[in-house]
Amino acid sequence: MGSLMLTMFLAAVDQTVVATAMPTIVGELHGLESLSWLVTAFALTSGIATPLYGKLSDMYGRKNLYLSAIVLFVLGSALCGLAQSMGQLIAFRAFQGIGAGGLMVLTMTIAGDLVTPRERARYQGIFGGVFTLASIAGPILGGYLTQHVSWRWIFYINLPLGVIALAVAFAVLKLPRRVSPHRIDWLGAALISGLLTCLTLFASWGGTLYAWSSPVVVGLGGGAVLLAVLFVLVERTAAEPVLPLRLFRDRTFTIPVASVVLMATAMLGAATFLPVFLQLATGASAADSGLLLLPMMAGMVVSSTLTGQFVHRFGRFKWFMVAGTALAGVAGLLFSTMDLGTGGFVSGTYMALFGAGLGMVMQNVLLVVQTTAAAADRGAATSAVTFARGVGGAVGVAVLGGVFSGRLAPGQASLTPEAVQALPEAARHATQLAFSDAISGVFAWVGPILLAAAVLLAFLRDVRLTDQAPSEPVAQEPAPEPGVRA
Repeated sequence: MGSLMLTMFLAAVDQTVVATAMPTIVGELHGLESLSWLVTAFALTSGIATPLYGKLSDMYGRKNLYLSAIVLFVLGSALCGLAQSMGQLIAFRAFQGIGAGGLMVLTMTIAGDLVTPRERARYQGIFGGVFTLASIAGPILGGYLTQHVSWRWIFYINLPLGVIALAVAFAVLKLPRRVSPHRIDWLGAALISGLLTCLTLFASWGGTLYAWSSPVVVGLGGGAVLLAVLFVLVERTAAEPVLPLRLFRDRTFTIPVASVVLMATAMLGAATFLPVFLQLATGASAADSGLLLLPMMAGMVVSSTLTGQFVHRFGRFKWFMVAGTALAGVAGLLFSTMDLGTGGFVSGTYMALFGAGLGMVMQNVLLVVQTTAAAADRGAATSAVTFARGVGGAVGVAVLGGVFSGRLAPGQASLTPEAVQALPEAARHATQLAFSDAISGVFAWVGPILLAAAVLLAFLRDVRLTDQAPSEPVAQEPAPEPGVRA
């Protein structure tokens, strides 16, 4: 468990360490209009990779794939630090995402293999605490390195952490080795990769780089529909589908997966644009913006850990998920009211509520899927949740990035926080207002998206956790009340 938590910390730090550095990065590399692609490229490739990692681990075992994912992630981090243009950095972030997809899905799948469902709830809470501890350290570390050293070190810092994680996992992680004669569904993997790519480009380019009626955008939309139809047809006949369609017959799988898409869109959207608001609209430094995000991260770590303990004790998690998503949705609505005059206490309160809400739900979504899936499908089911998170990160954040870019003037695309502060007072105030207005437009989508996820989760079957062994069936329906037919 210590090895897995160390790897989780590595992947989580990289997700948040970039947040406070992004305004400086895109300003130096002249690509503010491509800001969302630093998140989207990473989420896109990690989302594409996760179904393959999950399926391959079900067939051939988890350890070697896990070690390979760490190596790919570390190599991608080194390349990101060497990038000399926005295009190169986006490409290297995409490469890094291939390794990150394996880290996230295999860490949680291996943990699910090792403990009983009720114990899994407690460990998921601890993993959530580790994830959020890394999320707290990430923005602070990223802001400090960007301001006092160089933004490139937010990627180089992964190298020693990666080497430690690799050495520990190689030395102490003991898992049964599996060998399966079945074939890999390469056609299904290719189709789902093409589908996600078309959806991301459609959401990112439509209405910004190209008009919605342009042949490029229409072609991407049509291609996405065609690939989706082909993917379903292929998966229905594949002997070993990369994403078994039978999983979607159970709403305890379908509803969490659909809700993860919405939650990832809102969560990554907030994590991407809150530092931009703090630095470019309010004038906070990179290091200070990391500190200003502490209330959100603290809310996540406290609520994630406490919720894990409650779920472990009572064996129920549905209404924690509904309440947490609704709370985060209300906080998202409050984000859209922030402007240049919003004080630090008020914005910090909104962030704490947002983080507390997400901490109640994110780990439990994975828990319900792992609890109800058969042992043979646990890797594929876990990867489906991670893939859904990638869809939300790639497609959803691309949409929010389009909203942001569409509300900015072209000349503002290459401004760093330092450049904004160097403007004459009148021009600086006008520029800060423009950024505040653009980001408020993004936040106006965050709250409704999360509230929609809360409504969706309200229809989830209330599964009770048990103390059965991980290889046995683990889900039980709640006992019917007297006088009520089951």
